[in-house]
Amino acid sequence: MTDQLPRLQHYIGGQYVAPADGAYFASGNPATLEPLYEAARGSAEDVGRAMRAAHEAFDSPGWSGLSATKRGHLLRRLGDLIGERADDLARYESLDNGKLLREMRGQLAALPEYYYYYAGLADKVQGSQIPTTSLAILNYTQREPLGVVGAITPWNSPLTLTTSKIAPALAAGNTVVVKPSEHTSRTILLLAELATEAGFPDGAFNVVTGFGSEAGAALVSHPLLAKISFTGSTATGARIAAEAASRFIGCTLELGGKSPNIVFEDADVANAAMGVIAGIYAAAGQTCIAGSRVFAHRAVYDELLERVTARANSIRVGDPLADDTELGPLAFADQLEKVDSYVRLGAEEGATVHTGGGRPDVSLPGYFYSPTVLTDVDNSMRVVREEIFGPVAAIMPFEHEDELIGLANDTEYGLAAGVWTQNLARAHRVARRLDAGTIWVNTYRAMSPMSPRQGFKSSGVGIEHGLESMNEYTRLKSIWINTDEGPVADPFVMRG
Repeated sequence: MTDQLPRLQHYIGGQYVAPADGAYFASGNPATLEPLYEAARGSAEDVGRAMRAAHEAFDSPGWSGLSATKRGHLLRRLGDLIGERADDLARYESLDNGKLLREMRGQLAALPEYYYYYAGLADKVQGSQIPTTSLAILNYTQREPLGVVGAITPWNSPLTLTTSKIAPALAAGNTVVVKPSEHTSRTILLLAELATEAGFPDGAFNVVTGFGSEAGAALVSHPLLAKISFTGSTATGARIAAEAASRFIGCTLELGGKSPNIVFEDADVANAAMGVIAGIYAAAGQTCIAGSRVFAHRAVYDELLERVTARANSIRVGDPLADDTELGPLAFADQLEKVDSYVRLGAEEGATVHTGGGRPDVSLPGYFYSPTVLTDVDNSMRVVREEIFGPVAAIMPFEHEDELIGLANDTEYGLAAGVWTQNLARAHRVARRLDAGTIWVNTYRAMSPMSPRQGFKSSGVGIEHGLESMNEYTRLKSIWINTDEGPVADPFVMRG
């Protein structure tokens, strides 16, 4: 059967390249369980070839000799090409990871704007002149690219989350080597091909497909790597951070979350219920910003629970390619087992499976799981404390704002939070007190390339999106010039 599947190769130095040892692995459709293609199983040798290609490109006049403005032109052209291929790319992502085609169409329609944004930032990276104690000394700073940036990207939104890393890296003048998730190789390879079509020099954008323990580990440990950017689990992020620290290279990590979605007594409960639905059931809960811990004031708890339960029970689960589907499958078998095991664990801990908690009635054989609501839970339970990454909401009551802040912040994570209230003072006050990098008020899952994102605590290190993200992919150099041509002063006295 696998002999009949399309074979995807690595993309290195501007062309598709077979794996050094000839090894491949199969990737399938999580909705139908049908095999889709085989992808090259990257090895340390493959990673080494990609790193050398990226390093040579970084030093070449065809890349290092480009002005920042011209780099911006290339990014804008890449954005245009993505827009032209948006429908195909959206369908490929849906086939690979089971996310709704209509959601992926929305993501792909917006994706060119990310490249346009960073294209505009490419020539806005500036240094500054620093005052000194001597008028004869000119001190100024400049930002320059790091070198070869490695990106290890996840399966839940492959193109969007890869773009969050490579677009600022390329805009700043770096070259990149990407190791996509083994579950979603295809669109990242196509993105690299489009970069070549856009005019990026060979080696500026390379992709090595494969597994984290093999290709990913080789990428993180490669001596030519100047920076690693990773999105994924907190445990893997910790290992990557330790490796980066041992070699004194930078890392940007977007990791796990267990985000609180908070409904106060003065909230519009109907809107808040839809926000809860969006926060946990969109993308089948397979998002690091999922609002998996729902806190509702006792005055509105029953109404919110009723509304969320009713909508959860009416969610249309099925083929992600169908326009009326609202919830597709989980991305792979291990993820399905993980979600189901957590729901079973919650019941053992004393939680009530208020709705859901098993496989829905669908005609497809894929990794589907019902929208689930857990009640009778508290912050001591593992099902509340640990990231599930599936369509499982734990709904808990609270009475007072101070109590709520304590509950919401009682987590190792600090990625995002939602607040539902009509009280403007409370909105600002609670947003200030919540220990999370992104706070949404009366909305959830809003995102823009212009708005920076940072995870607190175990949710990550560094910033993605926004002007601030450019600093993640540059280094700062301070230059001192003595304009006095007279005799050198006392060599044993520090000058300033």
